[in-house]
Amino acid sequence: MGEATREIERLIELMARLPGLGPRSARRAVLHLVKKRAVQLAPLAEAMQKVAATARECVRCGNIGTTELCDICADPARATGEICVVEDVADLWAMERAGVFRGRYHVLGGVLSALDAMGPDELGLPRLAQRIDEEGVTEVILALGATVDGQTTAHYIADLLEGRASVTTLGQGVPVGGELDFLDDGTIGAALRARRAV
Repeated sequence: MGEATREIERLIELMARLPGLGPRSARRAVLHLVKKRAVQLAPLAEAMQKVAATARECVRCGNIGTTELCDICADPARATGEICVVEDVADLWAMERAGVFRGRYHVLGGVLSALDAMGPDELGLPRLAQRIDEEGVTEVILALGATVDGQTTAHYIADLLEGRASVTTLGQGVPVGGELDFLDDGTIGAALRARRAV
């Protein structure tokens, strides 16, 4: 096997590790990129290099951006007194894609789980409580998955924030066991409008 072939195989191996891509899909994607390297592979490699060098977590909410504060946290118009708590950045992006929420976010980076050693400190829940106090938040919307761990986390947060802010959760539209990143924009919008007290 030549050096060039080994490099292509390595690229296929790396692509196959991405969510939603297996070895066959990765092989097809790499073949396509190599065939169109001038118009697709080179710009993709350049964009990936820039993102690798500049991507960082927002110090306030945990979103991914290229500056200390993400665009959402830096936007004064988003200071509505509402914070939407999500499990992961993918969920934040799903909410933004739906275009129905105009407040700010807080990314937990997981849910409470004894099996995964994820407790309140690992999720930054004390930091969330501090944000509620410092930013004059009046409503916390829990947009967590309808899983056992998601609901356990929601109840924990509701207890933690009792008396500090109104705590609501998404209503109809989010199926039990469902994850926000896989829902369509209309479903997310309906769920946000139908939120209810925890």
